Amino acid sequence: MKMKKRSGGKVDLVMNEQEYEDFYNKVGKINGWDFSHLIYTTEGVNWDFYTEVKKRCKSSDILLDIGTGGGENVMSIAPSFLFLIGIDLSAQMIQSAQTNLMKSKIKNARFLQMSSEQIQFPNEFFNVVSSRHAPFQAKEVARVVADGGLFLTQQVSEGDKWNIKQTFERGQSYGEIDGSAKERYIKQLKEAGFSKVEVFDYNATEYYARPEDLLFLLKHTPIIPHFGEQKDDYKLLDQFINNNQTEKGIRTNAKRYLLIARK
Repeated sequence: MKMKKRSGGKVDLVMNEQEYEDFYNKVGKINGWDFSHLIYTTEGVNWDFYTEVKKRCKSSDILLDIGTGGGENVMSIAPSFLFLIGIDLSAQMIQSAQTNLMKSKIKNARFLQMSSEQIQFPNEFFNVVSSRHAPFQAKEVARVVADGGLFLTQQVSEGDKWNIKQTFERGQSYGEIDGSAKERYIKQLKEAGFSKVEVFDYNATEYYARPEDLLFLLKHTPIIPHFGEQKDDYKLLDQFINNNQTEKGIRTNAKRYLLIARK
């Protein structure tokens, strides 16, 4: 884990790619990334990512989903495509996706362990590429998208879960300028050959019903890397809950941006 020094002498912890992969596999093995038991409500969400993908596709299209996880989300729109392929860096996630596929009646989907940095398909093979909260390489995406094809990605903004990160004075992208990753991605996509990039944002409010819901979130996501391993983590969590408890639940935010690029 790298340490990145900020103004005032404070240090942020930034996970590298290998550490994210290790985290991903560890958590997937423990709980299968099953967040279905979390109780929370959200206000101000402006879109559903896979609905946006579905709205822009044709029944003759072939879709690539980068960072597909357990495949549940992309399989929900499988009937809208001729064929879809989901890839993920994590062997655990692909195993979960293949199990979910076998339990379903979907015939036009396949899941493969593969890095987004080296997509092992021919040039211009896909009509649509999607990536939800997963890293991608703009040049590699451009290579596998056919002329006139689309790339859609939803990513987490630096300002996501901001009140949590402020309480802990560390966290995922803590200390970075909000919007910097978005601007970097837009620049990379244009340089890779995408002629038009549309940009959408929302900053929704989330309310977690119980302390255990928030605890599960922090233990099973990298919002606060290595949560629970520092001496004051649980004390700070209690402080956060007390300061952000409302009638609707424990308040935080979900900040997202959506990029839609046409080649």
